[in-house]
Amino acid sequence: MLQEISITNFAIIPELQLSFHEGMTALTGETGAGKSIIIDALGLLAGGRGSSDYIRQGADKCILEGLFELPKQPGFSDLMEELGIESDEDNLIVRRDMALTGKNICRVNGHIVTLANLRRIGAFLVDIQGQNEHQELLQPESHLILLDRFGDTAFQQKKKLYQKLYRNYRALEAKVRKVQQNEKSFVQRMDMLHFQQEEIAAAKLQLGEEERLVEERDKLSNYQKIVDSLNAGYSALDNGEQSSVDGIGRAVSEMQGIAHLDPEYEAIFDNIQNAYYLLQDAVGDMSRQIDHLELDDNRLEEVNQRLEVIRQLKRKYGESIEAILSYYEEITKELGDSDFSEGQLEKMKKELEEKTTELHQQAMILHEQRQKIAKELEASILQELKGLYMENTEFEVRFTQEDTTFDQNGFDQVEFYITTNPGEPLKPLVKVASGGELSRMLLALKTIFSSEQGVTSIIFDEVDTGVSGRVAQAIADKIAQISKYSQVLCITHLPQVAAVADYQYYIVKDVIAGRTQTSVSELAEPQRIEEIARMLAGSEITPLTIEHAKELLKMAKKNHN
Repeated sequence: MLQEISITNFAIIPELQLSFHEGMTALTGETGAGKSIIIDALGLLAGGRGSSDYIRQGADKCILEGLFELPKQPGFSDLMEELGIESDEDNLIVRRDMALTGKNICRVNGHIVTLANLRRIGAFLVDIQGQNEHQELLQPESHLILLDRFGDTAFQQKKKLYQKLYRNYRALEAKVRKVQQNEKSFVQRMDMLHFQQEEIAAAKLQLGEEERLVEERDKLSNYQKIVDSLNAGYSALDNGEQSSVDGIGRAVSEMQGIAHLDPEYEAIFDNIQNAYYLLQDAVGDMSRQIDHLELDDNRLEEVNQRLEVIRQLKRKYGESIEAILSYYEEITKELGDSDFSEGQLEKMKKELEEKTTELHQQAMILHEQRQKIAKELEASILQELKGLYMENTEFEVRFTQEDTTFDQNGFDQVEFYITTNPGEPLKPLVKVASGGELSRMLLALKTIFSSEQGVTSIIFDEVDTGVSGRVAQAIADKIAQISKYSQVLCITHLPQVAAVADYQYYIVKDVIAGRTQTSVSELAEPQRIEEIARMLAGSEITPLTIEHAKELLKMAKKNHN
């Protein structure tokens, strides 16, 4: 349900805040006062296409904001979870900013969403129906969708099952087609990827391995230089008769005797003693290195061969071992996803045949169910049309199908046929129905579906145009009936429709400080009487029209309370 709407710098509305109620609200006023502008704003909040033309002259941008009661329909919470939109309360705030620069920002509960996702959310919030916008009725391809809405929960479950099977079928069909069209190149690529996968796997690469091998190779390649340097160094430090380490040891002994006499002597003693111990450790380390040094020509060859393997793999698959292993993961995933092996195409074809048979069986179940639903819908439509003074109408749901052609709804094609004149043959609804008849058909469908669809707000934009008298009253009664299940906002010029509303807003256009602007006010009972009297009589309101207006309101309360 729409609770509030805020409009800033939109068309001829500089600023407007409106609160709405449950039940039915009529929006009335002179032609051109701006009633449809408010509906346009709601349409944009529901994801309609915007334009900078909507921005009020002189403004940089327009801002639309709506406060809705959180929808309870199945699927809405899943959509919110999918989009990552949180809602801790029972309300949903939708905001849309449109700037002259073309920048268009949509927010839901403060979360920025794309226009496409706003449209998905908006489908749960408002349903706008206009005199010239009977899309579903004027498009035969939508008639099947309307028919399916009339199906019960069991039917909806069967349809979901079929659609799941259909998605799997199409995915497999696409895979088969891709393999058939590119079988040679596909097989070649799979062979190449298998070869690459095996080549990399056989190398058993390890992270950091190349650096370790380069270090080992450098040592092996410089064996003689290392031997010579270690021997020379060892000899310099410990050459028997004139050992440098022994000389430093004697210096330690000499300085130890005088260290206590002066702090500087003590410091010299500490430094020489530290050097003595370090050199002793170094001599021991050098001795061990010399003892363990051994030239292994075979190991050097092994290291060089291993480095060459890594170099060749780097040349083919990446600049480092990390890059090679990353490429290995990519091709392994592609091979896994390809699900292709020798004879796989024939296996896939066989599986596709099995899915086709299963899909046909499920589509036939849908078809049989739809034929029963169609009879029920026909009876319900005719019953509703009788209440709208179309008692001579004949209505039929006609099926055409090619059971070898499937889509996501099965193989059925459905179109509504109608005749409003006794003795005349039924013809397609889209070709024979007048605007007034389409309005009544729309109301009949909305009356049937309103309790099931659960759209929080249904908006009728002058769907009562072109009717009068008892038909006008019948339309008013139907709209009031729909408002028992959904909030209804109705732009109307008919006093009968305005009278059955629970609330009435008056829209007026004024010139203030040289600028045209629209304002809206909710009418109290005395004001409603005066406005309905104006709708009855036009510009000249007489005591008789006032009494007539009072009578209309009195009858509306009596019939709809």
